[in-house]
Amino acid sequence: MSTVAIVTGGTRGIGEAVSLALKKAGHEVAATYAGKKESANESAKKFSDSTGISTYKFDVSDFDACHKAVSQIEEDLGPVGILVNNAGITRDGTMHRMDYDQWNDVIKTNLSSCFNMSRSVIEGMRERKFGRIVNIGSVNGQAGQYGQVNYAAAKSGIHGFTKALAQEGAKAGITVNAIAPGYVLTDMVRAVPEKVLEKIISTIPVGRLGNPEDIARGVLFLVSEEAGFITGSTVDINGGQHMY
Repeated sequence: MSTVAIVTGGTRGIGEAVSLALKKAGHEVAATYAGKKESANESAKKFSDSTGISTYKFDVSDFDACHKAVSQIEEDLGPVGILVNNAGITRDGTMHRMDYDQWNDVIKTNLSSCFNMSRSVIEGMRERKFGRIVNIGSVNGQAGQYGQVNYAAAKSGIHGFTKALAQEGAKAGITVNAIAPGYVLTDMVRAVPEKVLEKIISTIPVGRLGNPEDIARGVLFLVSEEAGFITGSTVDINGGQHMY
């Protein structure tokens, strides 16, 4: 069943792959993005022109901005049936050097955004007795990572958020699941020093980094009708790096 899908952070990296996969599957996609620099607008326009996917700029850490944007998307495209909470940032640093803004920016953008966006679509999903919410967590939210107390806390929070919301949505026909990617070849990972990246790859049993499309295929399955009996789950897509 095709429906309107919102993908936050949907114009780059994992989000881009998810947006493209959902469009190919027949869904009407709204890809969101942020960024204060003009280059962000230029990149989003290039993405929209080349894919035909509508883009919307707003700050997912701002509740009112999310509510306003979802209203606009529904006015433009129709009722939202799929939400992929993918937007995320890093502000790495060890605890004794991390300032409050580094902590708070990551928590607001990576975790609070899941509340902001889900709260903005949940009532409509409940009324229509259908919804698919997929939250993008991280292997580092499961296993932790040196220098990422903010990121690990936010991503770990996503996994708890997923399980709680899944219980609330189940009787209304809304499934809520998470995907915990391992290290995926995106701009964020490319910024990691080469020697550090080599060390990371050595810990991945399949011997390579993931591709954004690996994650997109997981999202496609979780939003499908075939996955209607799956809710409150976290799908690990990490090449075997973390098993439990």
